[in-house]
Amino acid sequence: MTEVFIYDHVRTPRGRGKKDGALHEVPSVRLAAKTLEAIRDRNGLDTATVDDIIMGCVDPVMDAGAVIPKAAAFEAGYSNRAPGMQISRFCASGLDAVNFGAGKIAQGADDIVIAGGVESMSRVGLGMSGGAWFMDPSVNFPAYFMPQGVSADLIATKYGFSRTDVDAYAVESQKRAAHAWQQGWFDKSIVSVKDQNGLTILDKDEHMRPGTDMQALASLNPSFQMPGEMGGFEAVGIQAHPEIERINYVHHAGNSSGIVDGAGLVLLGSKAGGQSMGIKPRARIKAFANIGSDPALMLTGPVDVTEKLLKRTGMRLADIDLFELNEAFAAVVLRYMQAFDIDHDRINVNGGAIAMGHPLGATGAMILGTVLDELERRDLNTALVTLCIGAGMGTATVIERV
Repeated sequence: MTEVFIYDHVRTPRGRGKKDGALHEVPSVRLAAKTLEAIRDRNGLDTATVDDIIMGCVDPVMDAGAVIPKAAAFEAGYSNRAPGMQISRFCASGLDAVNFGAGKIAQGADDIVIAGGVESMSRVGLGMSGGAWFMDPSVNFPAYFMPQGVSADLIATKYGFSRTDVDAYAVESQKRAAHAWQQGWFDKSIVSVKDQNGLTILDKDEHMRPGTDMQALASLNPSFQMPGEMGGFEAVGIQAHPEIERINYVHHAGNSSGIVDGAGLVLLGSKAGGQSMGIKPRARIKAFANIGSDPALMLTGPVDVTEKLLKRTGMRLADIDLFELNEAFAAVVLRYMQAFDIDHDRINVNGGAIAMGHPLGATGAMILGTVLDELERRDLNTALVTLCIGAGMGTATVIERV
């Protein structure tokens, strides 16, 4: 199999996913085009040599529809020879786009692939693409369908995480993200979003609340108690896990991932592809895996897929220098650390989606880039990137520096 290398990565800042967010007036295709332009210009890329552009987009409807990678390539001025493809595996879409591209290169089908994702959650609302998982009883009954927040609270209840635990994790995420921004650790990867006149619209993650403390979070009411108790979803969770007598509702907006807009891309290539581009690789894709997991707990897939990936590669947890796990909800990361006895100083060391937000289709590519930058900054070697996924799935990728 051909080795697959990471040559570069970029991302936009994350804008608040509301109508008053800085990126609300910027369509998904424009966010994607900005990152395509940056990948091209930073690397002097001849876009006629790009074998594929693969982007995750969880809700590919309205102005995010119609194979957005190809549309973005037109807007970015890419060669007509560069094709595009859109994929979705819910929250892991951006990382799966990278893995899909890596697989094509590994098999010798492609030499240069640009992969990542985009989501404009202020313009295309969460769940706008619909689907049987939400709507069809023949699907959501066996899937133990419930809102993800109820599943997160089920995890917290089952594994013993209190409101204090999840709030303390959220406060630390905010502190770490603010510190990373203050130190300039994201600077080399951020692509400022500008308007048609060249004026900057956004150059820093907009969702962060660095002043967050335990007292502020304590004032917030649980977000998922009403759908759990009044909507009947608590009964669904207890049916799936009868060892639980009742769910302890601990998650709210302050310890859950933020709804935001953004795009992120990774430039992948074979050795020959890198030579043709005239640039040196920064890391290699060592391995990746996907798995299905408990659909009621839904968000514990990172534990299962990490076990699968380590077994397949013969690696040990001690072989991983840094872990990057999407902070969909605080309990997701707390359960991962508990399951593997990982110290907090090895995981999400620059904060995560609780502080900076989770632009669904883009997040996987963004956090892969974040941990690569951090490996280089610390002069470390290996990282594992993973995300939980709706309906009970997990995706993970191991990268190592070269």
